[in-house]
Amino acid sequence: MYPDYDLDKIRFGTDPATFKKAVDLYEKRKVTKFEENIRAYSAVVFGSKPYQVLVEARRYDYGHCTCYLGEQDILCKHMVALAIYAILRGKPISEKEKQTITSPISSGKLGELSKEKLSDVKKKINGALRYIKAYTGTSKIWFAYQGSFSEGVARMSAIISELPVSKQTAEILIDLLLKLDKKVCNGGVDDSDGTVGTFMQEVVMVLEEYTKLDPKVIESFKKLENRETCFDWEEPLLKLISKN
Repeated sequence: MYPDYDLDKIRFGTDPATFKKAVDLYEKRKVTKFEENIRAYSAVVFGSKPYQVLVEARRYDYGHCTCYLGEQDILCKHMVALAIYAILRGKPISEKEKQTITSPISSGKLGELSKEKLSDVKKKINGALRYIKAYTGTSKIWFAYQGSFSEGVARMSAIISELPVSKQTAEILIDLLLKLDKKVCNGGVDDSDGTVGTFMQEVVMVLEEYTKLDPKVIESFKKLENRETCFDWEEPLLKLISKN
């Protein structure tokens, strides 16, 4: 029996510090006495001492650990390490799979995507956008809602950071910004903690970096002219048009 989640779900859905510690536990073979139960996994995970750990096959953040955090129903490194083991069963983790990206950056490499790769990137971005959704729950699930934002932003950051620099990819980022703006302005998205807004500003900074490598990128910013947005995030890009 394998879990419903994959390593990307854990990598993007867990805070970077906890994920890094969990990977370290996994790689040092601290997950022992692994057992499959009914839609769940259990193990003894060694930290400062051996801990009894359980995680569900449906969701890796549902379970229990006898450590201090686990006793407070807080997701801990021991639970995440067990979830990683449930997926990989002792197989090595690649360097790419261990990377945690919290903010988008420019790859710094000029180039364009093939037709197939372009389609794949757009599909992945749309998949990540689904994590930025309207809030319809109670206050009890507020933190889970904010966690969904963080996961979506982490997924999009990873995608953006691998894109080559060109007018083609700049247009992808402009479209992404407009979709996010629509979600925040009219889609019922509650970004009161600024997760989405901060990410949008970081994407704008990436686009500004693009223009240093390829001035033609500025042409893609014209799509933002005469548009009303929530936070005027487009102004730095429009200024680049007027300077060009």
